[in-house]
Amino acid sequence: MREKINAALKQAMRDKAAIRLSTLRLVNAAIKDRDIAARAGGGDEGASDAEVLAILGKMSKQRMESARAYEEGGRLDLAEREREEIGVIEEFLPRQLSEEEVANAVSDAIETSGAESIRDMGKVMGILKEKYTGQMDFGSVGPVVKDKLC
Repeated sequence: MREKINAALKQAMRDKAAIRLSTLRLVNAAIKDRDIAARAGGGDEGASDAEVLAILGKMSKQRMESARAYEEGGRLDLAEREREEIGVIEEFLPRQLSEEEVANAVSDAIETSGAESIRDMGKVMGILKEKYTGQMDFGSVGPVVKDKLC
């Protein structure tokens, strides 16, 4: 994952694509911050690919919220820039699962964990986060898991 991001960064430098370059630099900085935090915590390794996907997902979500705020404030130019950054970030994220695929994944996770009640929701969410990081919005998956467990 890191290699793909670094290769894209170098290509953006060659192409003189300013927005793409600045976005990829921000991504690299966030990954390096996570690496430093992991090493400070006693780990020899840096951020794993799953953590990189989580970072990218968080950055994408932050930009969506910023774009909405800019639109509400009448700053369409800034909202458009945020959307361009989202496009760059999402190039590195896996394809998002459809609602049907999310429902199937939730059912499989419930079956795998042996969850029977709402108290087992943490187990189910743990399995989903392990398998589907970056492929689904866990904020919207929580209510689906609750519905299936109740």
